[in-house]
Amino acid sequence: MTALLQANKLTKHFGATVALDGASFEVSEGITGLLGANGAGKSTAIKLFLGLLRPTEGAATVLGEEPYRNVRVRERLGYMPEHDCLPDNVTGAEFLSHMAQLSGLPPSEARTRAADTLRHVGLDEERYRPIGEYSTGMKQRVKLAQALVHDPVLALLDEPTAGLDPAGREEMLNLIRRIGADFGISIVLSTHLMGDVERTCERIVVLDAGSLMEQGDVKGFTRDTQMLFIEVDDKRDEVLTALGERGLAVQPMGAGIIAENVTDEQFDDVRDAIVEADARLRRLAPRRRQLADIFRGDQS
Repeated sequence: MTALLQANKLTKHFGATVALDGASFEVSEGITGLLGANGAGKSTAIKLFLGLLRPTEGAATVLGEEPYRNVRVRERLGYMPEHDCLPDNVTGAEFLSHMAQLSGLPPSEARTRAADTLRHVGLDEERYRPIGEYSTGMKQRVKLAQALVHDPVLALLDEPTAGLDPAGREEMLNLIRRIGADFGISIVLSTHLMGDVERTCERIVVLDAGSLMEQGDVKGFTRDTQMLFIEVDDKRDEVLTALGERGLAVQPMGAGIIAENVTDEQFDDVRDAIVEADARLRRLAPRRRQLADIFRGDQS
């Protein structure tokens, strides 16, 4: 796939603070998660790709161009900032129409595009209310809409679920997935929430303390491992003992049991241990690796 964004040994210092330290990665078409804890360098990377900052060393390119040298390439990007930055005293329709005109659309087309985009993000009936009367979830949708109104090639979304309750967060993630599937707009989802990436993104770039930690397909990081997860309704400790006596490497995990490196022949031992303990089996399945395992150093 063609790379939309490329970071080549990207470094950014703010005085003595190192925000990015020689990170090299690329973003292709589709939905990519930019994952890392607060302070990992995610927002700095986004601002470098937007051309709002210049790198201390290395390069950030958008469609092969450096946006801090060729400002016209910024027209191909949309940006949803993390913080609240919306005007309170204008309506959603007025604000979005204004943003569309700033992107070069004539007034009549800007108004039409604004109405269509607000409808797509679920604000059709609220578009004539002042933004100051919007809830947090509605303001997040307006910020998303202004990032999309000029039909960019790629939208950079900085913590789009910030401040949302669980229901609002799920609605936002569903909306992002729909935009990627229906509009053909590629997306970078910057977040510190691993669950958002696992449920939304196809690829992942992981930053830690300004350095690249991992990159690749999400499914490659959430594959089945050689570990077996065993969940019983009762007598977990008895099952643990019986498994250990049969030579299996086991440890408790929550309400269940993790057995490591279980061979095909040892499945009979697992069955016999559960029967011996007289426990009621609820679930027996390969354990799926989670993105959290990256930060725990689990590469199994």
